[in-house]
Amino acid sequence: MGRRGLRPFGLRTRLLLALVATASLTLLAAALALFSPLQQRLRDQQSAGLRSTALALRPAIDRAVRADDGTLSLNAFAQLANLRDRTGALVVATDGAGQIAYPYEGYSDELDDVRRVLTTDLTDQSQVGSTIRFAMPLKFVPTANARDPVPPYIVVALRQPDTQVARTVSAVRRAFITAAIVGLGIALVLGLVLSTTLTRRLARLRDTAQRISTEGMDAPAQMDDGADEIGDLARAMGRMQAGLRRQEKARRQFVATASHELRTPLTSLSGNLELLGEDLAEPDFDRGDARRQIVAAQGQLRRMRNLATELLDLSRLDAGVELRSEPVELGEIARAVAAEFALQAHERRTLLEVLPPRGPCWALGDPDAVARVGRILIDNALRYTPPGTAVRVATAYAGDGATLAVIDDGPGLPAAEHDAVFERFRRGAATRGEGGFGLGLAIGRELAERLGGRLELEPPREAGARVVLTLPIEMPKGGG
Repeated sequence: MGRRGLRPFGLRTRLLLALVATASLTLLAAALALFSPLQQRLRDQQSAGLRSTALALRPAIDRAVRADDGTLSLNAFAQLANLRDRTGALVVATDGAGQIAYPYEGYSDELDDVRRVLTTDLTDQSQVGSTIRFAMPLKFVPTANARDPVPPYIVVALRQPDTQVARTVSAVRRAFITAAIVGLGIALVLGLVLSTTLTRRLARLRDTAQRISTEGMDAPAQMDDGADEIGDLARAMGRMQAGLRRQEKARRQFVATASHELRTPLTSLSGNLELLGEDLAEPDFDRGDARRQIVAAQGQLRRMRNLATELLDLSRLDAGVELRSEPVELGEIARAVAAEFALQAHERRTLLEVLPPRGPCWALGDPDAVARVGRILIDNALRYTPPGTAVRVATAYAGDGATLAVIDDGPGLPAAEHDAVFERFRRGAATRGEGGFGLGLAIGRELAERLGGRLELEPPREAGARVVLTLPIEMPKGGG
């Protein structure tokens, strides 16, 4: 069949088959649960009706029996005929000798229930095949002229076929089958409409995915406003496509930035080494100029080392390298990391200050990862803070977490960029021309999340920026 036709094992075919099978099994279970109990209940009701009618007319029949010799009177025969007409059953009456007294002839059915009544003097109700039976003794009281007392010996037996039950069940069955056929037809039509709609929507998503694979991230996105799972899938695909576009844009920016950032230090390093080689070739070379060339080359090498470190951190994060989880003292890590940047802060004429905490600040994390986040935050603050200002590092408990905050007096960031700077290869607008690859804060946030914490840019009290690492509190064993 065609591409959108009913393929033998396509989704639409499976949906239709599942819907029809479910409806059929439901109807079958309903039939099994309905017909057998219904037939038995109707029989019980018919049997109860036969019994109640017979017992209601028994006093009249008793009163009609006046024969002192134990036979049925004409009036009794009339009452038995009335019982027959009221119940629609065959009425049989036995006389004192156990012989059929009514009807007079032509009856050949078993009289086992009559014998039980004669033995027990109790009513007897039974069913043989499709015939409902009820037998009752007549409380025959002889007249005053009777010579000897006569015990109850006249039994009336009723035989009523359950043809009405069969007709009722048959009518219900026909109505049920008709309703089932109509219901299956409606279910099939609705299932066809539903499955066609679903498969068309899924086909549009498939076509979008194929266009993305052939045309790239710039392929038009598929819009679906349905408030169901397929709509959610379409919107998720749209968000994924938008995210891939951002990643592709970031990748291109990274390639361009990395190419520029690598070309610049490599060109500068190459030029410095050439100049240094020329100076060294002179018999009376200028030592001061050579020293400046070496310092400049070291600065370019430092930039390249930072890039290599960030890319290595990024590859470790993407590889899912497991981090340790143990108590760490944030104040000690802050002092150790700040000491690493003392020379850089001095060269930039920036005051790098670790604010004295009120006491030890314990958190749960990987010491190396926490130190790496601290280096990223301090390095960012030093690079973007104007000379003559300060960078402060503070540790404290805040709510249910332990925090390490780096506060600077730099240009800060607009509120619109607070989340963007934590994306890979994204840099803030106010970078003052400082080199960077937009990886530091992204690596810091991913490390923080891997540690069970968070890294956030909080609004400072006055100016500048305040970046806070929050980790779960964890005291060392035996600590208070």
